[in-house]
Amino acid sequence: MPKFVRALLLTLLVSAPLASQSAAWAAASLPQPTWQDWSPQVFAQARAENKLVLLDMAAVWCHWCHVMDEKTYADPAVLAELKQHYRVIRVDQDARPDLSNRYKDYGWPATILFDAQGRELVKRAGYIERSEFLSLLQTTYRRPEPESEAQIPKHQISSSSQLAPALRSTLMRKHRDSNDPALGGLRIAMKFLDRDTVEYSLALAAAGDANQRAAAMQTLDAALKLKDSVWGGFYQYSTHGDWQHPHFEKLLAVQAGYLRIYAQAYVQLGKPQYAEAARSTQRYLRNFLTSPEGAIYASQDADLVPGQHSEAYFADTDAERRRQGIPRVDKHLYAREAGLAAEALAIWAGISGDAEAAAMAHKAVNWAMANRRIGNSGGFRHDARDVAGPYLADNVAMARAQLALYKLEGRREWLQAAIATTDFINAQFRQRGGGFRSAKVQGVIAPPLAVVEENITLVRHANLLSHYAGLPRFRAMAEHGMRYLATPSVSEGVITESGILLAADELATDPLHLTIVSAKRDAAGEALWRTALRQPGGYQRVEYWDKSQGPLLDAKVSYPALAKSAAFVCTANRCSLPAFTPLRLQQMIHELTATGSR
Repeated sequence: MPKFVRALLLTLLVSAPLASQSAAWAAASLPQPTWQDWSPQVFAQARAENKLVLLDMAAVWCHWCHVMDEKTYADPAVLAELKQHYRVIRVDQDARPDLSNRYKDYGWPATILFDAQGRELVKRAGYIERSEFLSLLQTTYRRPEPESEAQIPKHQISSSSQLAPALRSTLMRKHRDSNDPALGGLRIAMKFLDRDTVEYSLALAAAGDANQRAAAMQTLDAALKLKDSVWGGFYQYSTHGDWQHPHFEKLLAVQAGYLRIYAQAYVQLGKPQYAEAARSTQRYLRNFLTSPEGAIYASQDADLVPGQHSEAYFADTDAERRRQGIPRVDKHLYAREAGLAAEALAIWAGISGDAEAAAMAHKAVNWAMANRRIGNSGGFRHDARDVAGPYLADNVAMARAQLALYKLEGRREWLQAAIATTDFINAQFRQRGGGFRSAKVQGVIAPPLAVVEENITLVRHANLLSHYAGLPRFRAMAEHGMRYLATPSVSEGVITESGILLAADELATDPLHLTIVSAKRDAAGEALWRTALRQPGGYQRVEYWDKSQGPLLDAKVSYPALAKSAAFVCTANRCSLPAFTPLRLQQMIHELTATGSR
């Protein structure tokens, strides 16, 4: 069984607070090891004392992390073994994206044992019962040799940014075969909505594939069972091979992904329950995960009482829940979460016209730019103070949010901000041969890796930005990332084949280009712009051009001087006549895209 499936069966993929924060997810009365923060000094101490090093990768929202604290780490024999033979580190995976990305295949909690030189000896996924854990600690200390699967694979990165025909065929087959025809979602025992899979199905559906339309709708409909009908938002996943056994943690990354995909599904498929899912998620973000300053919190715990499953609690009414208390919200404010939320809110605001969603997106990005920006570099820190980093995830999330706000508001400064952040990414995270690392290289112990999901996101962003900005360096960035994704050994055994196909297909064509040529605050221009924002499909270039701003950055198309506001539609090989009304704009979009000329 591939590692990613084992991890999903334990806890879904999705980081200082570490030693000082460990008590936040363990009951205060429980005995615990003397946790330390991740640092080279811990390994130096282990060398001086002839000890090994244990790394516990945990999450503040994680039910099984709480259980392991209560049942395993509090056990006297385990505590004695750790004290005698180990230095022990705890890392909140949300606070350290570099380590989270390196060990995410092992789920949370993840247990990694090192020798004092930093070699990875053992990796274990999920909750470990106390007797098994004690045996593992003792055996590893007596014979500290790396297990075979503790090795990180090395890839011979492809020289081409295009998918080889055989690889494309394999990925397409995997995409089609991954759908559970009986229940929707993926064919695995853990049920959740994989956003790339559904988005790619929607893209194929827009091209006329009725089977993919049905598959997307089946999963979208089924995943509504994970929606919290009281507070809104979505639980992370369901166990038992169905949609009826949710685990109740609510991660911001999950909320943002669901908000974005239900917004896109609503505008393409027109089902009102998808709009309600998006509104519900926006409401949850506003009421539970938004700080007074407009920043975005990281997550809400699965458990009201750490380690106790909360099925009865989440079946209660709002009043009854509040009478018992509210599960802990992790109030760390990360740039990554601000960017993810803002992009999704901006997409939903454009589709729905919801002014509150637009304001929430604007505030979240403004907060991050004021509080997480790294000087004048264009880049972003993860937290108020980073002990490592910077990280790719924060910066690509913020760049995408900035570009989404340019599309939503038409203000040139957002496009310039997206350009600056993307240049920072290229300078900090680019790796030789192809692809981008998850963090700037920091030392030799557990160096950061390139991550498939992050490279998919970056390739799609850099390619789209190249069309907005007219700058070849961003196309080159997208191709550099695609060489990593086009490497067969990279794509083997991943759950993200649909995202790789999305990135490859977008890189191979131009986006639908909708331009509103109008003075700002002109009623006719605003109406055309709102129509453009409501078009289905995630691969679009939408610009509201007031000529007083100066020329568009990518000005390959020359628009005629007209006496009134107008909209133009361009595909890969043709542009429309001007449209002066929303109805005519809608007709032209249909005419140009339905003929297959895009």
